[in-house]
Amino acid sequence: MTSIYDQDLPRTGANFAPLSPLNFIERTAEVYPDRLAIVHGLGPTAQRQTWAETYARCRRLASALQRAGIGKNQTVAVLLPNTPPMVEAHFGIPMAGAVLNTLNTRLDPEAIAFMLDHGEARAVIVDPEFAATLQKALALRASTAPLHIIETTDALYGPPTAALGGTDYEAFLAAGDPEFAWDMPGDEWDAIALNYTSGTTGNPKGVVYHHRGAALNAISNILEWDMPKHAAYLWTLPMFHCNGWCFPWTVAARAGVNVCLRKVDAQLIFDLMREHGVTHYCGAPIVHGLLVNAPDALKVGLPSGIKAMVAGAAPPASMIEGMEQMGFDLTHVYGLTEVYGPATVCAQHDAWDALDIGERARLNARQGVRYHLQRGAQVRHPETLEPVPWDGETMGEIMFRGNIAMKGYLKNPKATQEAFAGGWFHSGDLAVQYPDGYLKIKDRSKDIIISGGENISSIEVEDVLYRHPAVLAAAVVAKPDARWGETPCAFVELKAGAQTTPEDIVAHCKQHLAGFKVPRAVVFGELPKTSTGKIQKFELRKQAGSASAIDV
Repeated sequence: MTSIYDQDLPRTGANFAPLSPLNFIERTAEVYPDRLAIVHGLGPTAQRQTWAETYARCRRLASALQRAGIGKNQTVAVLLPNTPPMVEAHFGIPMAGAVLNTLNTRLDPEAIAFMLDHGEARAVIVDPEFAATLQKALALRASTAPLHIIETTDALYGPPTAALGGTDYEAFLAAGDPEFAWDMPGDEWDAIALNYTSGTTGNPKGVVYHHRGAALNAISNILEWDMPKHAAYLWTLPMFHCNGWCFPWTVAARAGVNVCLRKVDAQLIFDLMREHGVTHYCGAPIVHGLLVNAPDALKVGLPSGIKAMVAGAAPPASMIEGMEQMGFDLTHVYGLTEVYGPATVCAQHDAWDALDIGERARLNARQGVRYHLQRGAQVRHPETLEPVPWDGETMGEIMFRGNIAMKGYLKNPKATQEAFAGGWFHSGDLAVQYPDGYLKIKDRSKDIIISGGENISSIEVEDVLYRHPAVLAAAVVAKPDARWGETPCAFVELKAGAQTTPEDIVAHCKQHLAGFKVPRAVVFGELPKTSTGKIQKFELRKQAGSASAIDV
């Protein structure tokens, strides 16, 4: 029976509109047209764009794409660093109805060729730094479908190193209409972006984002940080990674400033922070560690109260302490590509400020609670899907459901069905849930070390390694062992100028861990990392078989 609250109360254009982050730039350009939107570089030669100018350029891009025959549900790939065209791509491409595919700039040509074919890209926007890589990828494509190449330039990089004979980006925009009457998506479930997983085993999976999720995660970013109007956001996090955790859309919603950064460099980061009054930035632990361990001379005159967001490995006490000494406020978040980047936050409590650094580090190491606009994030039994007890000990799998979850995997119904089995997205991360509801990752299911029938969390061992004063980065993987089946093998990257021995590392671990959890092998050297700073454990597993064990 129809309810009185449904009768003669239709959904119309007057009382309902699909959610989309495209609305953010439209509003900001109307309300704050003369506010700075993008700055690229330092000093008087830095490139600057207002929100009115940026909005007009995005509309030109959308118009030019449609004139080139590219529209609804057609893929436009970009191979760009964190430069102004990358910001514009996050708005101009979906304004055309197309789907933005940000390609990881660190990938090899084979991987890029696969993604161009799998995503059925109709166009590619490329920076001169990556033109040679794209040229090789184009030669490896299996598809013979035409691909429109659009080439950007950047005075901070220099002239193109391998011109592809495509259309110049500025000339392409000049052919577009700055007053282009773009349309909001007809359905907020429409695709806005395509992001590929790392693909460490086999081909990567294409994660499809919808307009609703992008808008809601962008707003959640504001809520988790209490992000003020006109914030200055530094792009240390690659925009190709989960669309920069949705921050291109977040910054537009706050009428903030996108402070561009071509490459992560401590000197340049600190200079940009000082000159442009940076208030916020995000990054993997390796990025924050780079800043904490930089020479003190580089840190003079930094703005006070900069807010930093870290994801990936939990921040160790040394990082928290180092950030506090610089006057930075660190927030720990957790997520995956399939949930638009961060989808939980370790929401801090005022009472934590009075605790010692060790206890604060323990509390901040947890992955926390769901984002404001995410419906659910819980630790559940991977088979029964029942919630685990909130005792901080019972292990299960982190699962998500709600507004901030992908549409699914492109052209991969089996993987999509498995990922959403039982009405929850299965993260593959093993965790516990504490009495206060906060989640704490114990390990990826594939990273648990089983030694003599006992489970060892690689993350627990890594947390201890990070407490050693000489350790900059650490990762622990399973090493085959004839007696125990597996034992922990520690790979350690030392701070600049620091020296220590495997025996010293082992002695340190013995002070904090049960004997069977102590690494039996310690290997020093630079750790292999992804373009977003995550340590590539699959590479370390290959090495672990040949690592020499020591007597512990």
